[in-house]
Amino acid sequence: MVTKLYLTRHAHSVYTPDEWNRPLSKRGLTDAKKVTQILANENIDVVLSSPYKRAVQTVEGVANTIGKGVIHVEDYKERRLSEAAVDDFDAAITKVWEDFTFAWPGGESNIVAQNRGIQAIFETLETYEGKNVVIGTHGNLMVLMMNYFNSSFDFYFWKELDMPDIYALTFAKTELVKTKRIWTV
Repeated sequence: MVTKLYLTRHAHSVYTPDEWNRPLSKRGLTDAKKVTQILANENIDVVLSSPYKRAVQTVEGVANTIGKGVIHVEDYKERRLSEAAVDDFDAAITKVWEDFTFAWPGGESNIVAQNRGIQAIFETLETYEGKNVVIGTHGNLMVLMMNYFNSSFDFYFWKELDMPDIYALTFAKTELVKTKRIWTV
């Protein structure tokens, strides 16, 4: 019995420092409709999401299509890079990817964020075994979770992700057996 997880990076959002309530931009809302169309043919059973508004907005159309609500899962929220705003985001994010154990003050290291995300993945695989599950999440955490199973999903892979982006991960129990990108712009 296989379980398919559709890791869905949120669509483009309007920047605000409020991580929880940052909404999708006009472009993001249009792309969220495309996410719904793409996933409409995947026989989705359940939709989980980071509680952040932009992630929920990206996948809520899928939940509406299957007649169910979005289930918020705290551990699918984005990694916290730092407690305070960083002066140079590119340098800050590069540093945490170069050293998986490094964390900026008040932030999560890659290993801490990855462990949090993987715990959520394993709980999802156990709870929804044999189902097709959409997971609305964020780029950095998404790649860290994928990296746990295959190190080729790395910093450079993250930099190439679209916003939104969708990867279908097929599991036999907790073993990743196939990864396929299903988002096309």
